[in-house]
Amino acid sequence: MTALRRLLLASLLMMLPCFATAADNLPSTPVAAPAQAKLVFANRTIFVFRSVLTGYPPEERADGARKRLEATLARNGPQLPGTRTIAEGTQVMLDGALLFLVTPADINPLAGDTTDSVAAESAAILGKALLERREQASPRYLLIAAALCAAATLAYGLILHGLRLMHRWVGKRSTQAISRRLGQVRLKNVRVLDAEHYVAFMRQLVNLLIWGLRLMATYLWLAFVMAKIPYSRSWGERLQDYLIDVIAGVAQGVIDALPGLVLVAVIAAIARLVMLTAGSVFQRVESGELQIAWLDRDTAMPTRRIFNVVIWLFALAMAYPYLPGAHTAAFQGVSVLVGLMVSIGASSIVGQGASGLILMYARSLRKGEYVRIGESEGTVVELGMFETRLRTGLGEEITMPNAWVLSNTTKNYSRAHAGTGFVLDTTVTIGYDTPWRQVHAMLELAAARTEDIAATPKPYVMQIGLSDFYVEYRLVAYATVETPRRRAEVLNQLHQYIVDVFNEFGVQITSPHFTQEPATPHVIPKENWSPAPAVQEQQ
Repeated sequence: MTALRRLLLASLLMMLPCFATAADNLPSTPVAAPAQAKLVFANRTIFVFRSVLTGYPPEERADGARKRLEATLARNGPQLPGTRTIAEGTQVMLDGALLFLVTPADINPLAGDTTDSVAAESAAILGKALLERREQASPRYLLIAAALCAAATLAYGLILHGLRLMHRWVGKRSTQAISRRLGQVRLKNVRVLDAEHYVAFMRQLVNLLIWGLRLMATYLWLAFVMAKIPYSRSWGERLQDYLIDVIAGVAQGVIDALPGLVLVAVIAAIARLVMLTAGSVFQRVESGELQIAWLDRDTAMPTRRIFNVVIWLFALAMAYPYLPGAHTAAFQGVSVLVGLMVSIGASSIVGQGASGLILMYARSLRKGEYVRIGESEGTVVELGMFETRLRTGLGEEITMPNAWVLSNTTKNYSRAHAGTGFVLDTTVTIGYDTPWRQVHAMLELAAARTEDIAATPKPYVMQIGLSDFYVEYRLVAYATVETPRRRAEVLNQLHQYIVDVFNEFGVQITSPHFTQEPATPHVIPKENWSPAPAVQEQQ
C-alpha cells in the first residue's frame, strides 16, 4: 500500500509541468468591474454604489438601502439623517437606523474625497429629499407654490408682451435713425451709403437680441417654477446652478482678460502716438518745410509707410502674448494657417511692393512728370506701392505693375531743365538738295510760332541720320505745359507749323523716299493752304 501511494505521488509530480503549461496557454479574460447603482429617493440621487461589499454587488446594495429607507420611514420617526464612522468606512443613518455604508472603494480619493465627506454629503441630500417629500404632502405648501408659479407665469407673459412691444418700437426707431443718419453722410453733396443694407442688418440684430432676451426669460421662468415644485426641485436647482456657473465663468474670463487687454491698449496707444509724431515730421519733409540729409520730398511718403508698417508689426508682436486666448491651440493654429497662406499667396504682392519702393527711392520718376515706359508714353498721375498709372494725351489711362516698370527702360522728358514742363521732339526727312542750314532755320521758325514752347532753353536741331535718299533732322524743344492733353496739342500744333513753314519756303518733305526727281516740287502754295472745307486762318 505504501509503495502504491509513492507511485501515485511520483506520477502527480511529473504531470504538474504539463498542467502549468496548459494553464499558461489558456486565454486570459479581464475581470469586468461591477456596474454602478444609484440610490434615488424623491427624484434625488442620494448615493452611487461602486464596489462589491461582502459579496453583494452595487445593485443589491442599492436595493437593500432602498428597502431599509422605506422601513425606517414607515415607523414615522423624526426623520433625522446622520453619519457614523466605523473601521470599514462611514455609515449613513436615519433616525439612528443604518441605511448603507460608504466604503473606501466607493469614493474617488484622487478628487480629495473621504468616506466621511461623501457620507455627510449623502446625508444632506437625504435631508433635502425628506423635506421635499413632506412638502409634497402638504396642501398648504402646494397652494403657496401654485400661487407663486401662477404669479411667475403672469410675470413671464408680461415680459414676453413687453419684449414684443419693445421689438416693434426699437425696430421702428432704429430704422428711422439709421435712415436719417446715413442720409446725412454725403461726399460732394452725393449720398454715398445705402440705408437699405444697414436697416436690414439692424433688424436682424434687434431680432437676435429680442430672441435672446426671450430665451433668457423662459429659462429663468422654467428654473423658478421647477424649483417651487418639490418633485422637480432638483432639476430647477440644476438649471440655476448651470446659469450661475456660466455667468461666473464669463465674469471670471473677463476679469482674467482685463490686465492683458489694458496692456494691449497701452501698447496700441504708444504705437499710435509714435506714428503721429513721426507722421508730422514726414509731412513737413514732404511739404518742403523741413530738410533732412537722408530724406527728401520724394522718399518721405514711402519712408512713412515703411515706418508705420514696422511700428504696427512691432506693436503686434509685443501685444500678442497678452491677447485673450493667444496661448490656446486654436489661436496658434489659426495664426500658423494665416501665416502660411500669406507666405504662399503674397509672393507676387511682396515683389510688386518691393519694386514700388525701389522706384520711389531710385527717384526715376515722379508724379506729374512726362515719361515713356516701354511703348507707353504719358504723364505720371500716380506712383503707388504696387502700380504706376500714366495718362496719355489721347485720354487713356495706363496702369502698369511696378515690377514691369522696373524691368523696362524709362525715358523721362521732364528733367532736362528745372521747372515745370517737359521736353518734346519730332523728326523730319529732307532731301540732300536742300541746304541743312535752311532746314535748321525752318524748324526753329516752326518752333517759335508754336505756343507753349519756351524760348529758353532755345529749341535746337540735330542731324541724326544720313540715309540713301534723305537727311533725318530732329527738332528738340522744351514745352512749359504740364497736363498730358496740352502736350498732345502742343506736338500737334508744332507738326502743323512745320508743314506750313516748309510749304511757305518751297521745300518738300521727301517721305517716303523717291527714286527720281519729280518734274514739279511737291509743295503747296500759301494761297492753297486752306481749301474747302478748311477755314482760312487769321495771320
